[in-house]
Amino acid sequence: MKTVRSRAAILASSLLLAVVTPAGEATAATKPTPTPKSKAVAVKSGMQAGAVKVQGSVVATKASRLDATLSAKTINYYPSDAGWSAMWTSFDAARIDADMAKAAALGADNVRVIVFPQAFGYPTPKAEYTERLRKFVNIADSYGLTVKFTLFDWWAGYNDATGSAAWAKAVLSPYANDPRVISVELKNEFNPNDPAAVAWVKRIIPAVRAAVPQMPLTLSVDGQSGAPAMAKIKSLLSATPLDYYDFHFYGSSERSLAEIRKAQSAVSPSPIVIGETGVTTAAGSGSEGEQAAFLARVFQAAQVAKVGSVAPWTLNDFSDGAIPSNSQVSKLAAQYRFGLYRADGTAKPAAAVVRTAWTGGKLTNSVLDLGFEAAAGNSPWRPYLAEQGSAVRVRDVAHTGSGSARFSGTGRTSAGLPSVRTSPVNPVLPGQKWHAEAWAKGTGVTGSNEIALSWFDANDKWLGQSSSKQVAKGTSNWTKLTVDATAPAGAASVQLHLKSGDNSGSVWFDDVVLSN
Repeated sequence: MKTVRSRAAILASSLLLAVVTPAGEATAATKPTPTPKSKAVAVKSGMQAGAVKVQGSVVATKASRLDATLSAKTINYYPSDAGWSAMWTSFDAARIDADMAKAAALGADNVRVIVFPQAFGYPTPKAEYTERLRKFVNIADSYGLTVKFTLFDWWAGYNDATGSAAWAKAVLSPYANDPRVISVELKNEFNPNDPAAVAWVKRIIPAVRAAVPQMPLTLSVDGQSGAPAMAKIKSLLSATPLDYYDFHFYGSSERSLAEIRKAQSAVSPSPIVIGETGVTTAAGSGSEGEQAAFLARVFQAAQVAKVGSVAPWTLNDFSDGAIPSNSQVSKLAAQYRFGLYRADGTAKPAAAVVRTAWTGGKLTNSVLDLGFEAAAGNSPWRPYLAEQGSAVRVRDVAHTGSGSARFSGTGRTSAGLPSVRTSPVNPVLPGQKWHAEAWAKGTGVTGSNEIALSWFDANDKWLGQSSSKQVAKGTSNWTKLTVDATAPAGAASVQLHLKSGDNSGSVWFDDVVLSN
């Protein structure tokens, strides 16, 4: 991640290698709610997709595992007090148990966990660490959660493919026929422009396939490299192909459908999952309202694109000191606040979005704070040309409810009028009909005050706008402003702007509607 999340460039630092005594494994009697799902539920999808029974035991096939991977409701996971390698060096089974219960309550059926060679011991994993991995899989399974493994994060040992293959085989072999483990990502955020990395992975893939032939394999790329890097990986690995591709998306959620389709096209006909996505809520970087809207847009875009698995990064925020201090990640404030839950365990609005998506509910524009009722600083509305006048959330004037957005004393530039803007949850397609409305009133109004739909293509090029009538000059009561427009050719996103420029008076906006 970054605020777009690029670990590939910054995570070559060494890891904490402290060893602690493993915490006791939680028992069924000590588990919190929800009631654990049965093991039959945990493997049901695999059985339907072609798993076979051998002497009464369910054995996963590659086809069944791949089907489960492509539809998995996956959560990315580290404990809030032990991020990255510290999850393993400070292993806390009770904390993990409580978090898996939380993930299951969201509707998750799968958890992605990252295994670090340096922490586990390399080239031979230490028995105490493979035991911690076994405990993790057992805990996840007790809540009906399958597991994805990601290997070789924080890794640059590409000169030792032999040792890497031996280490991967030792870690993975116990799960070769275990239906609770559904796929393996060989390297997190792989760089296809690194010749040493490419030579290494070309040797690792066949070695891992020999060790666990029924395990689907993938690679991911970082959030900036995107579709071009995925296409390059596919081309470079034509002799040792992957089973699917893992797209990490941290771009503009307004254009997420266009970006997802670029990723699909880059590796077609191979399938993709969205293995990481999210936005930070760190102060100065983003709000909890923005995070909720971001994830709602990505889930909706994935549904339109027929991508069946979207994995939020991450379940938890991280407390101070939770990320190993000798890593660059620990120095990035944004990295501590991507969670669906705050470090104190309380849920952010994004948790409700994910729960709705994973439990079959309908995601709507209700997450956009269209009535300006959210707390200040916690709304997905964003300013445009704020230096010419910014909207202030007020509680003394409202069309309905208790709040509205007020502009006073605004200017303008050649780039346009100052405004606040948001984008719908549903993705934009050319030719769609869109409707927007807002109630507005004014006191001493001058200049231009309106609402408008602004259209952009997949590369964020402005395509034009459609505007409402103006708020009446002088003083007026609440009046509905409306815009009806058709998305132009090439449109990939739309922004609704509430505008006020050259206004020496005040104008209020409230009760916005945005629909298609």
